[in-house]
Amino acid sequence: MALSPRLEFRQAQSLTLTPQLMQSIKLLQLSHLELNDFVDAELLRNPLLEREDGSEPGEAEPAEAPERSTEISAYEDTVERGERIQDADSIADGYDTAVENVFPDQAAQDQLNPTSRLDRNGAGESGEAPDIDQFVASRPLLSEHLEAQANMLLRIPADRMIARHLIDNLNEAGYLAVELGSIADLLGAELGDVEAVLGALQGCDPVGVFARTVPECLAMQLRERDRLDPMMQALLDNIDLLAEHNVVALMRAVGCDREDLADMLAELRQLDPKPGLAFDRGPVEAVVPDVFVRPGPDGAWQVELNSEVLPRVLVNRVYYASVAKKTRDAAEKTFLSDCLASANWLTKSLDQRAQTMIKVAAEIVRQQDQFLLHGIAHLRPMTLKMVAETIDMHESTVSRVTSNKYMATPRGLFEMKYFFTTAIASSDGGGDHSAEAVRHRIRQLIEAEAASDVLSDDTIAALLQKEQGIDLARRTVAKYREGMNIPSSVIRRRQKKNLERVG
Repeated sequence: MALSPRLEFRQAQSLTLTPQLMQSIKLLQLSHLELNDFVDAELLRNPLLEREDGSEPGEAEPAEAPERSTEISAYEDTVERGERIQDADSIADGYDTAVENVFPDQAAQDQLNPTSRLDRNGAGESGEAPDIDQFVASRPLLSEHLEAQANMLLRIPADRMIARHLIDNLNEAGYLAVELGSIADLLGAELGDVEAVLGALQGCDPVGVFARTVPECLAMQLRERDRLDPMMQALLDNIDLLAEHNVVALMRAVGCDREDLADMLAELRQLDPKPGLAFDRGPVEAVVPDVFVRPGPDGAWQVELNSEVLPRVLVNRVYYASVAKKTRDAAEKTFLSDCLASANWLTKSLDQRAQTMIKVAAEIVRQQDQFLLHGIAHLRPMTLKMVAETIDMHESTVSRVTSNKYMATPRGLFEMKYFFTTAIASSDGGGDHSAEAVRHRIRQLIEAEAASDVLSDDTIAALLQKEQGIDLARRTVAKYREGMNIPSSVIRRRQKKNLERVG
């Protein structure tokens, strides 16, 4: 068969994502913080966009009412006269002298209250109210705090370079995350020099930074307090037994009785296993809900968007019309047309995003009505596909809408993804159970168990089968238990017995 070029016509359908459509898809998955940042960038780029301030763009200012000659009361005359009175500085300047020479009491008050020179709205001389952030002390970063100490401890430039690399390789808890040999190879330095610099830095504040393990971090803090005796060192060497709550083996390894062990454990509780977390912490940011769910007067649920976090923008068509009349250059006309099309599409996309969020949230509330009424035990299994088919959308659209979005309900604040859980079939022919509800029941069974009757994973699976007809394998119970950071039955039995002995 010979190969030869030829022309061929074919007719086919295909979906092409235009830049505007890609922008709309991107807006769906943005959180309200990211969305506001995106809109702010568009406001700077597009001169036809402006934030909605409650009035229509281009709306004429209301005409001022004509002044009426009315009689001024004594109170109004007093207020106007007081506003015309000059302050102490102006009067002193008029006499070409200092304030304290004219008003000695005023100067003393200004020294005691330097922020007293504010107007009735709390604004200063610049006319703007003082920002509360200006009065908050800045917190140094861990790296800055350690570099300042390293510059005082180390005099040789090579040692300071090693110190900077050690500081750069600390994790947020203050632990050294790399091997010393790799730093020595990277800098072409001797391993002994790196160890010497590390030894000097381990005396920096906060005590415990530059440790490589938890026992080393605790040992550094105990050494600083002069409490690192051989028995305490033996306890740190066998800290894995402490994590397993194997008290008998721990006392045997340390060589102490129960009373001495209790005293040493009390000392360990006073230490900080993560000293670096005192630094590098940003401000605590509260989660702001995107959707509110409230019970209505008729018993139904009311779903509404949080209008406080949604950006509202308008297209200034009056400005567009005035500029378009004066535009003669083809490039300027093209730019203006593109700005108008982009502004129209952005406003349309924001409105479509809001409608889609309401639609998805309303369907979630409808399907999780029993959860809102009775709690987590009644959480229904729900998937993206179930919601998408009901509201006639694609699963990817529902996934984007529920990403990084939060819903405030009478049961608390939840991420919208929280309501999507897998289904666990019921063996007795009843309805399916939500995986989250099953985890909640497992936690309840473990919290209610006694020290003499600790439930194994097999026993928990049997109880779930007997109570609710949930057919769950032992390994699935173990996976759910480990996902909730609940130890095994052996460790729980030791913990409960130790608590009973202490009590």
